[in-house]
Amino acid sequence: MNRAHPNYTRPNYEQSPFASLNPHRLYRDPERGKIFGVCAGIADYFGVEVFLVRLAAVMGAVFFTMPVVAAYLLAALVLKVKPPHVYASREEEEFWRTVATKPDRTLAGLRHRFRDLEKRLRGMETYVSSKEFELNRAINDLDR
Repeated sequence: MNRAHPNYTRPNYEQSPFASLNPHRLYRDPERGKIFGVCAGIADYFGVEVFLVRLAAVMGAVFFTMPVVAAYLLAALVLKVKPPHVYASREEEEFWRTVATKPDRTLAGLRHRFRDLEKRLRGMETYVSSKEFELNRAINDLDR
């Protein structure tokens, strides 16, 4: 099922030697944010609730006011605003999020998928090269 947005275009990654096909990046998210969207962007990146990140920011600001405020303002200046359509589909978003947060689980999932595909392919090759396939084909040719 493809839920791709009609205006989605994949970014050009050839402009930087450090560019990656992984669109999962740390952005500011002003749409979900209260001030500059830094906490919302951090929450989106790590896949946690925005409330928890805001609570940590407020608690940090209470005990370490200057460093937390300075870090927040620096992040607001440095982080890019989240593009409206980072991922082509929900499945792509889930894949890249797990690559960033749990790469070993993603690799194991891909390994499992490829093993399953290889097993199915072996079954098809076995059937196509069998006498049963030749017999079924001959019977089908008689019906024509």
